[in-house]
Amino acid sequence: MKIVKISAVWCSSCLVMRPRFEEVEKKYPNIESISLDIDFDEESSKYNVREKLPVFILLDNNDNELERLVGEHKTEELINIVKKHYDKE
Repeated sequence: MKIVKISAVWCSSCLVMRPRFEEVEKKYPNIESISLDIDFDEESSKYNVREKLPVFILLDNNDNELERLVGEHKTEELINIVKKHYDKE
């Protein structure tokens, strides 16, 4: 399983979400987490991100998208989504 976080330096919602993403990473330290900047990381284009940020994408071990959240979300919501899929592995 992998978490992909896409944000931008100019994005205020991304700043709000940063500590929430960190909480998820602390709770699930064995899940790979990748942070991409939409303006500087070409890899972000393969995730079809529109203009709204940040984007939180949960991928399975084959890089298939399991879930995607766009915008601001509570830490508990992020953790619940990861837990739902993590428990299936």
